[in-house]
Parts: sequence; C-alpha cells; structure tokens
Amino acid sequence: MSPAKKKNSDAYLRMYRQMARIRAFEDNANQLYLSAKMPGLTHMYSGQEAVAVGICEALQTTDHITSTHRGHGHCVAKGAEFKPMFCELLGKEEGYCRGKGGSMHIADQTNGNLGANAIVGGSAGIATGAALSARQLGTDAVTVCFFGDGALGQGVLYEVMNMAALWKLPIIYACENNLYGEYTKVEEMAAGALCARAQAFGIDAFEVDGQDVLAVNKLTQDLVAKCRAGQGPFFVQLNTYRYHGHHVGDINRTYYRSKEEEADWRDNRDPITNFGAWLTQEKLVSPDELDAIRDEIAKDAKAAVDYALAAPYPAISEVDMHVYAHSA
Repeated sequence: MSPAKKKNSDAYLRMYRQMARIRAFEDNANQLYLSAKMPGLTHMYSGQEAVAVGICEALQTTDHITSTHRGHGHCVAKGAEFKPMFCELLGKEEGYCRGKGGSMHIADQTNGNLGANAIVGGSAGIATGAALSARQLGTDAVTVCFFGDGALGQGVLYEVMNMAALWKLPIIYACENNLYGEYTKVEEMAAGALCARAQAFGIDAFEVDGQDVLAVNKLTQDLVAKCRAGQGPFFVQLNTYRYHGHHVGDINRTYYRSKEEEADWRDNRDPITNFGAWLTQEKLVSPDELDAIRDEIAKDAKAAVDYALAAPYPAISEVDMHVYAHSA
C-alpha cells in the first residue's frame, strides 16, 4: 500500500471507528434508561453519526463546537471518552461536568466542546461568541455550531448569523435536518428552502447527504480552510435521520412517521453499514477486521458503563459548586 493510500486508509478507519463508538454509546445509554438506572431522559443520536464524525474529523482540538440536546454524538466525535461520559449521564462526580450537566449539558472544553444545550438553538450565541473571540485574539480557530432543523424557528439564530456575516467570522452553522422537529415534519414547520435563510444574510450555504461521512468530511475540510483564511461564515444543511424517537420515552411514533420509513433509513441508508461496505469494496479492510473493531468498542462501552454505575456521586457539600461565583 502506498504511503498516500495508507494515510487515507488510517483516516477512513478512524472515521468508521468513531461512528461505531457513537452507536455503541447510544445503545448503552438507551439500555440505562430502559433499565431505570439513568435519571432523566436522553435524546438518541443513532443514525446521524456521519454528520458528527464527518465534521469533527475535519477539525483540530483547538477548534470549537457547540452542541444540542441530541449531543452525545458530537461529544464523542470531538474526542470525549466513554467513562466520563457515562459518569455524567449517571450523575457521578467523575463526569465531564461532575455529574451536574447530565445528558443534555455535557461539555468537554479540553477537546474544544463548549457544551450541549437543552434549549433549542440555545448554543448559537455561544458558538458565534467563540468565533468572534478567535477573530479578536488572532487565532486560526474555527467554530462549528451544531443545531437541528427545529432551531430554524428561533430568532437568536438569525441574529447571530447576521452578526457573523457582517464581521466575517470563522464559523460554520451546521443544520442537522433529520426531517422532524420533535414530532412535526420539517415541511410543516419551515416555509421555503432551509439554506435560503442563511443566503438571505449573504452567507454561502451548502446541502450535503448527512449519511455519507466522506461527503460531509470533504465539504467540511474545504469550509474549515476557507474559515481559517478569513472567508467565513458558512451554512451547511446536512440531510440525515434519527432512528429513535425524539427522546427515549418516545416509543410509539406511528402517529407522526411510519415504520416503513424508519426501516428504509435503517436498512438502506445506515451511515456505518454503508461506509463499512465501501471500505471492504475498496479492499481497505476486511469484514472480519470491521467485526473486530465493533467487538472491541462494545467491550469498551460495557466496561465504561460498569465503571460509571459503581462510581461515587458528588458530595452533598458540592450542591452550590459551579453554580454561583463567590466573591473574595
């Protein structure tokens, strides 16, 4: 294998591994909820893995992302480890936010993840502020603001896109269009073309298949390079699909989407299955090697869950820690 092909092969296998890690994390998170071991709800990212991985693999550790209530995939793709993530879901002190953020508020600033947000569109201002900070400080850091199609109904998104366009900030607004805003079809809640909203501010907008990790990655690499060269901002519509309900308690979904639709996406457009098939077709890896990767990840995830279940909770004395700023 030539050095160039070996380099590409390593990058592709890392993308496959990262997508498989997200799927394994979500499968285990779902089981924690179903077995009543996890407090609160979680919003599954299964099916959308190519978006998070395709984008985050084009970023450096010093680049930033902001996330959403459906944010585990973004967190894993940006470099988070299983143990502190599961600890966070279970409210344990070894979690990324010492167990106080939970499923919808995980942040991992060491890897550039400025945090998930339970408010729809709530991180748009944070992301744009990070991009402005990079510009003011003279760094080449790029920010990606992840949000769902439902955020297109939030005024703050339009306010910050206007600012980003005026100031040419190094930010990519990544709209994950999974076809449903909670229980409502996108075409029933968003008039016109989604990309047109950004284009109205003079922002270049792109549409890409969110199930194709290579297409997502290539586009993101191009846009990141342009952002570093002072040519931002950009808007990307990533067409994807969530396999589960709006949250883990949304089990009977037939009143807003059909089982046939779900089966079609799972059977024919799964990003992990299709990318694995392409890797084997290109003879970059064997089916047995892909099986071994998934088995290894499954073992890592189980070990992390067991570790988190046994981990201690924060001390009661921490109840007001990280909540109030105490003056000297």
